[in-house]
Amino acid sequence: MTPRTLDRVVAAVLAAAAVVEVLTVDARQGPLLANIALALIYTVPLAWRRTHPYILIACVLGASLAMAELLTPMEALFVPLLVILVVAYSCGARQDAGHAWLSLVLIAAGMLAVMSTMAGQSASDFFFPTMFMALAWLAGRAIHSRTRLTEALHEAAAQAAEEHDDEVRRAAAEERRRIAREMHDLVAHSMSVMVVQAGGARRILDREPARALEAAERIERTGREALAEMRHLLGVLHPGESRALAPQPTLAELDALIGRARAAGLPVVLHEDGERRPLPAGLDLAAYRIVQEGLTNALKYSGGAATEVTVTWGALELAIEVRDRGRARKTGDAGHGLVGMRERVRVYGGELETGPARGGGWRVRATLPLVREMALT
Repeated sequence: MTPRTLDRVVAAVLAAAAVVEVLTVDARQGPLLANIALALIYTVPLAWRRTHPYILIACVLGASLAMAELLTPMEALFVPLLVILVVAYSCGARQDAGHAWLSLVLIAAGMLAVMSTMAGQSASDFFFPTMFMALAWLAGRAIHSRTRLTEALHEAAAQAAEEHDDEVRRAAAEERRRIAREMHDLVAHSMSVMVVQAGGARRILDREPARALEAAERIERTGREALAEMRHLLGVLHPGESRALAPQPTLAELDALIGRARAAGLPVVLHEDGERRPLPAGLDLAAYRIVQEGLTNALKYSGGAATEVTVTWGALELAIEVRDRGRARKTGDAGHGLVGMRERVRVYGGELETGPARGGGWRVRATLPLVREMALT
């Protein structure tokens, strides 16, 4: 139910109650239609209590005062007092501070004017209705403050989420550029090897055809690898960037990486299952970077806890797992490292799982398919 519909329902219910009240009250005075008309005037405007508060105050208090002065005595009616309480609450809940205080003064003055028409009223008869009205207004102010606070918190949360999404996008874009530069180096290196091998094969073709054939086979294999890397490269490379060629690390340097992590104070153990075998250069680099980033996160966030690196060489996929025994932490604690790992895994059609490990600690597991890559070598 929308707020406007709710207001109309409240107004309709109170209008019906007011009409029934003037029809059944014993102390009714004056024409019946006049009583019904005034009853509708001080109830129906509640349908617009959110948009026209001052008109509502004027209608409710004016009609109530007219009813008390000209028709049925106010002490014989209950609905007008209930309506005034609803108006006080609405003005407190829907208006800003300045307007809410002004509405309180107007309602209090009007209410006292209506009550002054009652015969034989004592001070307590004025005090308690006014107190109830003030409590209704204060309840409205409390709801107003809570609503504003909730809106502010929601806005802050939405802004923080947008900033986080922007940061993740920037980190992902930067990581893609880094991956593209590394793959550019690998492809350029493969092309350079092909050129050298082709030149050597041409020079020995007449003298040593067998060696020339071997060189041609190496050229073909290197070209296939370069084509595979180029397909990945075209998906992430941003135009207009060029970097100096540099050798890129591979899983063959995994022991040296583990040694550097130990020297930095991280007690890490390496487990390898299966037979290590050559990989396409880009996939080899991606696997190395995943282990490197996993160790970096463990060094930053595990508090120097024991860490295990497991590399499983399967027939269809390469599985890499980095697990530490440190404190539990949120996914976001790993910073942009997870973004980088996810981008690398996505390039090669793999899967990345991160999160708390069973028995405590943190676990990063990546699986990289080998069938497509090995078919191209």
